[in-house]
Amino acid sequence: MAVPKEMQAKYDEIAAILIPYCDEYLNDEYKELCLHALEKLCRKRPSPITSGRVKTWAAGIIYAIGQNNFISDKSQKIHMTAEEIVKPFGISKSTAANKAAEIRKILKIDYFNSEWVLASEIEKNQMLWFVKIDGLIVDARTLPLEVQIYCAEKGIIPYVPALKGK
Repeated sequence: MAVPKEMQAKYDEIAAILIPYCDEYLNDEYKELCLHALEKLCRKRPSPITSGRVKTWAAGIIYAIGQNNFISDKSQKIHMTAEEIVKPFGISKSTAANKAAEIRKILKIDYFNSEWVLASEIEKNQMLWFVKIDGLIVDARTLPLEVQIYCAEKGIIPYVPALKGK
């Protein structure tokens, strides 16, 4: 995904904060999702990141992606509290939380959208696999292969589990 020319400087400024943060505190999967979110924010018309502090946008992006991937859950490989997330930015957790809420709304970040889930966690995220068939909610992974293929083609599930790696 390309960043519009007029947004490149702002993208570079925020990415210069996100990349070292993810390298130090998170991992490459988080970095990829955070940069993807930044790209999408740059492509919005008008882009919301043209106003506000770059540190606040960077913290908000990390906070939003982290929340969507249960970063505060101690059972996760990478887990951090809100205070730990925002401390390197020198902003309050309420400021980061408010910016994250704005970002989640703009980008439609939620637990049912695999676009915002760490690749290593997609298979474990039950909500990505639920489908409604004749009024019943079922796990798509239990459905016949043809139905799984149809669901994947329509973007209802992230991929066809039986065909993963083939």
